[in-house]
Amino acid sequence: MSTIEAVVRGRRRRALRRRGMLTLLAALIVAVFLVSLSVGRTYYPLADVFDVILGRIVPGASFTVGELRLPRAVLAGLTGFCFGLGGVTFQTMLRNPLASPDIIGISAGAGTAAVFAIVVLGLSETGVSTFAIVAALVVAVLVYTLSFRDGVAGTRLVLIGIGCASMLNSATSYLLSQAGQWDLQQATRWLAGSLNNATWAQVVPVAVAMLVLTPVLLASARGLTLLELGDDAAAALGVRLERTRFLVIVAAVGLIAFATAATGPIAFVAFLAGPIAARLFGAGGTLLLPAGLVGALLVLLADFVGQFAFGTRYPVGVITGVLGAPYLIYLIVRSNRVGGSL
Repeated sequence: MSTIEAVVRGRRRRALRRRGMLTLLAALIVAVFLVSLSVGRTYYPLADVFDVILGRIVPGASFTVGELRLPRAVLAGLTGFCFGLGGVTFQTMLRNPLASPDIIGISAGAGTAAVFAIVVLGLSETGVSTFAIVAALVVAVLVYTLSFRDGVAGTRLVLIGIGCASMLNSATSYLLSQAGQWDLQQATRWLAGSLNNATWAQVVPVAVAMLVLTPVLLASARGLTLLELGDDAAAALGVRLERTRFLVIVAAVGLIAFATAATGPIAFVAFLAGPIAARLFGAGGTLLLPAGLVGALLVLLADFVGQFAFGTRYPVGVITGVLGAPYLIYLIVRSNRVGGSL
C-alpha cells in the first residue's frame, strides 16, 4: 500500500468514525429528550407524547407535556448546545482548556448583572435577561482588551479572566447580603442555573440566537482550527487573525449570553463539552458541532438526574457543578505536573 493510499484510508476511517459519533450523540439526545417528556410524576406513553408534539389534544398530556415538560426539555437542549459550542470556541481559539466562559468571568459578569437587576432595580424577567446579556458582552470585551498585547495569549487571558470573575463574584456576594428574602430566593435560584418554570418565551430568544450565530462559528471553523497552530502559522496559511477572532468571540459570547440569560449560569457545561467531544472524536476535524451536541446531552441528562435521581429535586446547575468541579481540579493538577503555566 502506498503512502497516499494509507493517508486516504485513514481519512475515510476518521470521517466514518466522526459520522458515527455524531449520529450516536444525536440519537442519545433524542432518546433523553423523549424520556424527559414521558417520565414524571405522571407517566405518559410515547404515543401521547408524539400526539402532543404534533399538536393534537390529549387530555392531561396536552398541558403537562405541552406546557410544562416540552419547553423545559427544548430549553435544556438549546442552552446546552449554546454553552457547549461557545465554550469549545474559546478553548480552541486560545489553545487552553481553562479558557471557558465559566472560568474567565463571562458567566460571572452575567450573574452579577442579573443579581443587581433583581435586588437593586427590581426588574422583571425580561429586564434581568437583558442586563445579563449586556454584561456578558461587556465583560468579554473587557477581558479581551486587558489581555491584548501584541496579540492575545491564552494564559494571560485566563488569568485576567479569573481575576475579573473573582471581583464580580465578590460583588454578587455583597448584593446577595443586602437582598430581601424574596429577592434573595429569586437571585439564588437564578445563580444556581435552573430550568424550573421554563416557558416558550424563554425558548424563543435562545433559539433565534442559536440559528443566527451557529452558522457564523461553523463558517469560521477552518480559521479557528488553524489558530491552534499559533498566530504566525495561521497567518501564513491565510487566516485573517483579528477578523476571525472578532467574529468568533462575538458569536461565542452571544450564544453564552443568551443561554445564561434564559437559565442562569449552568455550571461547567461550557467547560466540559469540548474535552468530552475531543475524547469521543479524536484528532482531525473541528469540535464545534460535536461539543454543541455534547453540551445539549449534558444539560438534558443533568436536568433529568436532578429531577428524579434523588429524593429532593435539584437545579440542573447543581448537578453539572458536581460533575465539573473534579475535572477542573484534575486539569489544574495535571497541568502543574507537566510543567504548564496553569
